[in-house]
Amino acid sequence: MPRKSGKGQDPKPARDESDWYASAQGRRQTQREFERALKNGALIRSAGARVQRTSPDILDALLAQAKANATRPVSIRLPIGDIELARSIAAKRGIGYQTVLKDAIRRGLKRAG
Repeated sequence: MPRKSGKGQDPKPARDESDWYASAQGRRQTQREFERALKNGALIRSAGARVQRTSPDILDALLAQAKANATRPVSIRLPIGDIELARSIAAKRGIGYQTVLKDAIRRGLKRAG
């Protein structure tokens, strides 16, 4: 039987493929392929480049940097007057009021600490 031409068919976007590999079915398939290759001796182990162990000080610095840049959503109750003040300051500066509140919290924490 002759093979059908691939012309006229839209190729699947790369995102669909990556979504499939991220799905439970894709992970199971990848695991089966890995186990089959291991069983058949198709996997090779390479000594590769030896990477030096990272200093704990460097890891601590990287972790602190990641925490400083990471955000977590929180919900707090604030007096309406404080929110209105933050909105007026934000309007003068041309930024969002939540940015004004975050800056105020950050400055207050630095002063307290």
